[in-house]
Formats: sequence, C-alpha cells, structure tokens
Amino acid sequence: MVGGPGVPVMESRAVAPGVGRVPVEPGVFVGRVEELARLESAVVRTGARAVVVAVHGLGGVGKSTLAARFAEQHAGRFSLTWWMTADSPSAVVAGLAELADAVAPEAAVLPSEQRVELGLRWLASHDGWLLVLDNVITPEDVEGVLERVRTGTVVITSRRRSGWRAVEKVLLDVLSEREAAELLARLVRSEWPEADLDGGDRLCAELGWLPLAVEQAGAYIAQNRITPAAYLDLLARFPARMFTATAEGGDAQRTMARVWHVTLDRLADTPAAGRVLRELAWYAPDGIPRAMLGGGGALGEPELSEALGRLAAYNMIGLTADAVAVHRLVQAVTRTPDPADRHRQPADIATARDNATTTLTTALSGHNPRDPVDWPAYRMVLPHARALLGHASPDTDTTQTGRLLNELGRYLTGQGDVGTAIAYHTRAADSCQRLNGPDHSMTLASRHSLAHAHLAAGDPSRAIPLLEAVVADEERVFGPDHPATLKSRSYLADAFWTAGELSRALPLRESNLARQERVLGTDHPDTVSSRGNLAHSYLSAGDPGRALALYEVTVADSERVRGPDHPETLTSKNNLAFAYQSVGDLGRAIRLFEATLADRERVLGPAHPDTLISRGNLGNAYESAGDPGRALALYEVAVADAERVLGRDHPNTSIWRNHLAHACESVGDLGRAIRLYEATLADRERVLGRDHTLTSRTHLADAYESAGDLGRAIPLYEAAVADLERVLGRDHNDTLTSRHNLAYAYMSVGDLVRATRLYEAAVADSERVRGADHPDTLTSRHNLAHAYWAMGDLDRAIPLLESTLVASERALGPDHPTTRTIRSSLRTARSS
Repeated sequence: MVGGPGVPVMESRAVAPGVGRVPVEPGVFVGRVEELARLESAVVRTGARAVVVAVHGLGGVGKSTLAARFAEQHAGRFSLTWWMTADSPSAVVAGLAELADAVAPEAAVLPSEQRVELGLRWLASHDGWLLVLDNVITPEDVEGVLERVRTGTVVITSRRRSGWRAVEKVLLDVLSEREAAELLARLVRSEWPEADLDGGDRLCAELGWLPLAVEQAGAYIAQNRITPAAYLDLLARFPARMFTATAEGGDAQRTMARVWHVTLDRLADTPAAGRVLRELAWYAPDGIPRAMLGGGGALGEPELSEALGRLAAYNMIGLTADAVAVHRLVQAVTRTPDPADRHRQPADIATARDNATTTLTTALSGHNPRDPVDWPAYRMVLPHARALLGHASPDTDTTQTGRLLNELGRYLTGQGDVGTAIAYHTRAADSCQRLNGPDHSMTLASRHSLAHAHLAAGDPSRAIPLLEAVVADEERVFGPDHPATLKSRSYLADAFWTAGELSRALPLRESNLARQERVLGTDHPDTVSSRGNLAHSYLSAGDPGRALALYEVTVADSERVRGPDHPETLTSKNNLAFAYQSVGDLGRAIRLFEATLADRERVLGPAHPDTLISRGNLGNAYESAGDPGRALALYEVAVADAERVLGRDHPNTSIWRNHLAHACESVGDLGRAIRLYEATLADRERVLGRDHTLTSRTHLADAYESAGDLGRAIPLYEAAVADLERVLGRDHNDTLTSRHNLAYAYMSVGDLVRATRLYEAAVADSERVRGADHPDTLTSRHNLAHAYWAMGDLDRAIPLLESTLVASERALGPDHPTTRTIRSSLRTARSS
C-alpha cells in the first residue's frame, strides 16, 4: 500500500532498534508468581490470532505493576512494546498517534486523526508486538482498536470486571500476607535500613494487603521515621488525613483516599451505587447477605440489584447470588467523612450508618434469642453488627442502635458470651438514657437486661444494685403493680438467691407472688413461673415439704394454663423431678426425668438446649441412684450435643463436661476424670476469667482428693475457698460447700485439729445461713461428729449424731439416704 505525499507507508515500515515505550519499572516488586504465570498462560493459549488479555481487579491492587513486570520480563520476545494510558477515548487517540510518531518520526507533522490511522495500520499489518492499554475505564473506549488488530498481543488493565467479549480475563487480587509484609519491609529499608518493623504484619492486615496502601504506608514510615505500630495509631486517630498522606514526591492522586474516585465518578449515573457502597462500608468485609440488604427498606428492588451489579462490574465489591464482599480498605475510606469529597459527605455517611443499623435490626425483628430455630438469624447478623458497633461511636447511637444492642445482648447472654453481652447492654442503657431520658421504658428495660447479663456471668454483686435501682424507678414511673415492675422484682429475688441471700430472696418471692396473684391473676403465665421460683427457694432453704407441694401445684397449673407440651410446662416438670431427687425419692425423680426428656425430644427436638439439660439431669439422677454406667452414657451424649449445638466454650457445655468427669470418677476412671476437669477449668478460665471458675476448681480438687493426691487437692481447695469468700462472700452456698470440702481434706491427711475447727465454723455458718434442718447443714453436722469421733471424743460425737438424726428424720424423713447414713454412724459410734 502506498501513502499520500509525505505520508509514510506503515505496512512496510520496520521498527528501528530501541523504539518502544514502557513505564519505569517500580523499584520494588514482590511475589505475583502465580499471577504472572496465569497471564503468560493466557497469552500462550489464545492462539495465532491477536492475543487480548484483560487484567482486572480493584483499584490499587497492582494491575499496572503486573503488566509492567510482564513487559519487562518478555522484552526480548516482542519486536515492539508500546504502553498507552487508556483511561479515556482521548487518551487512546493520543497513544495511537504517539505510536505512529515513534515508528515513523516523519508522521509527527501530520494531523492527529491521520496519525491515529497510521498507528492502527502499523499494528494491523505487523505481528510480534505487545500493546498495553493501561487503566481502561470501559471496554467501549478501546473497541475501535481491538476491531482493527488481528495479530500481536494486547494486555489490558482495567477495574472493569465485565463487558470483555471474546477477551481472556485474569483477575488480580490483593497480595498474600507474606508478600505484603515483604513489600513493606523492602520499601522502608530501601530508605531506612535500620528500621524497626515490628508490627508490620498487623499494619498490612489492617490495610487489607492492598499494594497501593502498603506502598503509601511504607513511604510515609520511611520518610517520617516511625514504626508500623505508630502508623496504625495515626490511622486509627486521624483516618481522613492518613488516607491522603503521601511522602515527598508522592502522587496525591495515587492515595487510598483518591484511588477509587475515578470509579465512583463513573458510577455517578447510578446514584444508588454510592448509597449502597456507603452502607456496605459499615458491615464486616465478607459474607454480607444479599437478602438482609433488601430488608431494611432504605433501597428496594430492582435498584438494589442494579447498584450491586454495577459496583461488581468495576470490582468495587465481590458479588455472588447470595452474598457481597467488600475490601476492608474500601470500607474504611468510604465511611471516613471528608467535606471536600463529594463521595464522602458527612451527612451521607451518617445516613448510611443509620440505614445499616436499621437493616440489621429489621433482620432480627420477630425472632426470639432463646429459640434455636431463630439462632441462624442472629448468627447471620452478629459479625456485621460487631463491625458496625465497632466503627460507630456511641454518641452517634440511635434508638434503633439501642434495640440492636439489647437484642444481641440477650442472644449472647444465652450463648455464654456474657462479657460482650454486658458491654452491649451497658452501651444500650447509656444510649437510651441519653436519647430518651432515665425514666423511658426502653432505658429501664436496657438496665434490666444489663443486670440479667451480670447475673448470668455469676456476678450477683453487680446485678443486685442494678435491679434494686430498676425496681425503685419502675415503682415510681409505672407503679408497684405494673407487669414490668413485677417482673423486675422477680429478677431481683433471683439475684438474691444466686448470691446466697436466701433471707432476702424468700420473702421477696413470697410477697411478689402474692402481688402477682392479686394483679395478674393466679393463672397468668408470670404468676405460674413465680410460683415455681418460690418452690425452688423453699427447696434451697431446706424446706422440701413446702417445695414439693408448690412444685406439684405449679406443674398442674402450667399444664392447665399453657398446655402439657409448652416449654415452660416441661421446665416445671424438670424442676419437680429435681425436687424429688433432692428429697431422696429417686424412683419418682427418674421416671419424671425420663418422661420430660422424651417430651422435650418430641416437642423441642433432640438438640434444643432444654433437651440437653434434661439429658444431663437424667444422667445425674442415674448417678445418684448408683447407676454410673447409664449416667456416663447419657453424659457422653449430652457433652457431644452441647459442643455441637452450643459450642465448646458455652457455660452449659462445661457444666455437662464436669458432670461427665464426675461420672468417670464414680466408675473409677480417675485419670479421665482429672483430664476432663483440668480441660474444663482451662477453658472456663480462658473464656470467663479466673473469678468465674471457682466451682470448676473445687471439682478438680475433689478429683485429686479421690485419686489420693491430697498434696494437689488441699492447695486447690484453700485457694478456691479464699477466692469464693472474696468473690461471692463468706455466706454464699458455694463458699460454705467448699469450706466443708476443705475440712474433709484436712481430715483425710490426719490434720484433725484444723479439720475440726473448720467443720465447727462450717456448721455454725450453715445453721445461720441455711437453717438447722437444711440437708447440707445436716451433712456438715454429721461430718463434724466424725471429726470428734476420730479425735477420740465420743462424748461430743454421739450427742451430735443423736441430735442430727432427730433433725434429719424430721426434715427429710426416716428413709432418706442422708437419714439412713446418720443412723448407721450412730449405731457404730455407740458400739465403739
């Protein structure tokens, strides 16, 4: 082909040596071995026709750097390598004209349109060249080039994921953890060889291993001579400034704050895309359910799906049929207000935060945190709520935030994560008081829930003053007979009972039940529940006769009012069975435990937490009846089910693991028992802290004692008693029991003086706290008599045994196992 006057013939024009254009190779390049191999494979397998490969990914992920590295590695393979910035149609035109000038310098005087044509003609008539079209915004911008070329190799870099027809695609992701840390180290030490890079891994993780962000941070660290930990601190305290901060000579447009501007500008014709991205910025980065996004009402269909589709098309998010993922740094920048940035206006970001809160709260609407059927909804919401609550300052909380905090707090309390539950309820109470005032029903409910969480954590000393204040405020605001006041008063009685303050719990339960019967009626569900709680108080106070009678009435009332299969009715039956067991009527106890377990399996399912409790209680009854083999089998199932349903760290799981250990102890497998006790103690200390493992320590001491290892048992008992007295108080039931066990250990090693003194104190305390006829008091008196006997003091042992036998026959009955044991001891002592 012949050109016009002064027009070079491009078809026959060879490239002069040294002609070409590639960007300056970056000073530091790490990793990307697999990505370069995928690019190489794509180039090779496309065939003899023009090879076109689109390297796509999130802005800042290193697409241009990868293409430059590929061009540098294969420089000898291509007759010409030509790099064109292609972020607009005008840039493509300029790049083709400059290509014509480079191949045929005389073309430089020709009009731009003609030079573009010459550049295309040269590409179309030659092969063996590499053309890099860098930062293509949309496939349409380079469509004219791709339609003309039939030979050679074209590598495109773009943020655009879709729209590349008949083009091989290579997705570029962030660096690996190791590669990001290496990039940071090499960048910093090239300027500051002696730099301390401790904490670099944490910094790279916070930056989401995004190359652009790591490069920006590395340059800043090197220039300002600070540590990665110091940079992280600055990033947390001054995010808006640090997202834009560059080192000397850095490109202000290539920063974390600016890198995604071009994409967001491109999406301006879909306003919903920006709204959706700002809301997504408040959730956890991965696994954001699409179904949840449509539930908050902020944006409906089809706008939501279209916005997600456009964001995914430009690699701003990952999108599947079910879920959305967003890079954590995209989230961090998007939710950081900047009045100078139209995409990050403070009011828009605040609106997005509130929309996200509403979305999460709506996802839990109508669900019950105690019902396992609803737990998947809470598990779906929880990671995203944690992220939102972690990023949002409490002073921005709304009423919806308070609802979300309380709902998740109640769920987490039931799941055993009481630490987080307390934090959430505390924040809810503070926010509700700020928004609504101290007397608002939601504020009072939040304080009530906070007290309940402290109670679940085994900390009645914090729950009691909270509940006392709530009761006083509700009596003043709602009146003493309001249902909310009655419920809080019932919880206060529970707190007294948990604290071992039976003298305060019992009269409060009696008076509150009377008030409920008068106000709500004898058949109201709350009244029926309170009747069962009062029965439990009678049992704890050593009055099994009144307890049994009231338990039996409660079961009958619950069956009549709620129905025989209602979960609360089944709970009442379980409690009645426990009462039978407590008074030694193991036959009736086992039959009722078996029936309740069968009913719970049928009604609630085999994996429901209440079913797990029934299974464990039945095992305990078998063990009490002298059948540890059946107990062991049930405990094995209960532990396995609890670990599967509730998780290894749930408090109930550790309770059943302790029961399993005790059953192992009962059948003589002390090695396994001790291993189980030790593992449970370690787990509880890790999850709950030392002060919530006191009972577990006592169980382990018991096992050491049974194994004859009193050298390990006694120090553990002594530490447990000291901690129990400090945490729960000297008069708490667990403290009294542990003091009694320590006395028994002293007696076992022949330290009769210390044992006797401790038994005497234990008897006096138990009589004062529990009452003279309480079963545990009777046991302590029996053991004190044995201590006197062991010291050869039958003059004190026999009268004590005689009076204890009379009290046991009166309180427990002549055939109770405790009564029979005391009677046998008395016979032996008299014959000595």
